[in-house]
Amino acid sequence: MAQRTSLADADCSIAQALDVVGDWWTLLIVRDTARGVHRFDALQQELGVSRKVLTERLRLLVEAGVLVREPYQERPVRYEYRLTPRGRALLPVLIALQDWGDAWVLGEGETMATTAEASREADRVAGLLGTRVPELALTGADGERHDPVADTPYTVLYCFPSAYARADAYPPGWAGIPGASGCTLESCTYRDQLAEFTAAGATVHGVSVQRPDEQRAFAEKEGLRFPLLSDADLTLTAALRLPTFRAAGVSRLKRLTLVVDRERTVRQVLYPITDIEASVRTALETVRALG
Repeated sequence: MAQRTSLADADCSIAQALDVVGDWWTLLIVRDTARGVHRFDALQQELGVSRKVLTERLRLLVEAGVLVREPYQERPVRYEYRLTPRGRALLPVLIALQDWGDAWVLGEGETMATTAEASREADRVAGLLGTRVPELALTGADGERHDPVADTPYTVLYCFPSAYARADAYPPGWAGIPGASGCTLESCTYRDQLAEFTAAGATVHGVSVQRPDEQRAFAEKEGLRFPLLSDADLTLTAALRLPTFRAAGVSRLKRLTLVVDRERTVRQVLYPITDIEASVRTALETVRALG
């Protein structure tokens, strides 16, 4: 293996951080463990890396406190690799890299809360169909942690950029960002059709990266009768590689909807969403057809 030049003594936090995550395999390992891939063989299959390289990178990440080894089998002893709090703190770094890549490598650098139907970003999100939502928890308006997948036959997870109780709380230029406007319409449309979703065996959850208190104020103002969940720490966003855009210095979710079954399998993906009311109708038709 090629010798690495240590940057640990450099008088720069960027250099010191790169000493831990300074090659692409380490960040890709963090990406995949965030997605729920925890075992050695599964990581090797996902990454296509040699066993020798993967063993070395996992060792370095464990030594750096980014991953922890947890036994899942006794005879012989086998381990899973899971993110520590220190490792989860890298998730915003991954999302920032993804956002930059979507905008400047795959796109033209525009700030958008949506994408084109034929974009590579849309293809990536469409690839969520048939995949599994990892076990994780998001913060609700009550301050408690909640599973975004409900214990009902289906869960409709609609991800939205941001919605506020006060019009002056939106970032400057919000209305000019393609796809950003319409979050209130979307939430209120789900509110008005909630009984139909319930009758079809589906729970509705709204997800944004806003603080729980902001979501609570919005939900109270609009009389929402279903939970809004905060992904402010980007746990779900990183786990599913959901598309984001930056506004007012914050990474925000682009508008998309997932229909997930009780076994956590994604059964429908709606992205990009160009007609909000039509997307709600499609989500309802999906759970009815699946039921």
